[in-house]
Amino acid sequence: MKSRIKYTDERMGELKVIRDFLPPPEQLALKEHKVKITISLSRSSIDFFKKEAKRNRTSYQKMIRRVIDSYASHYQESV
Repeated sequence: MKSRIKYTDERMGELKVIRDFLPPPEQLALKEHKVKITISLSRSSIDFFKKEAKRNRTSYQKMIRRVIDSYASHYQESV
């Protein structure tokens, strides 16, 4: 069993202000530049991605985009 902490009104001593070193939220939430396209995919592929997206609690479109990005990245490096 954990022992309880007993708080008192004791003096804490000299405090030191630490400069904020974390980036602001807008730098953490990087937005990728996306281009909308129309593409026809097989029903079986879409069903697969929808099922996996639901199981992983994400968007099937995001999963497809990551597969395409990974493929492009792999072959861009080798060219």
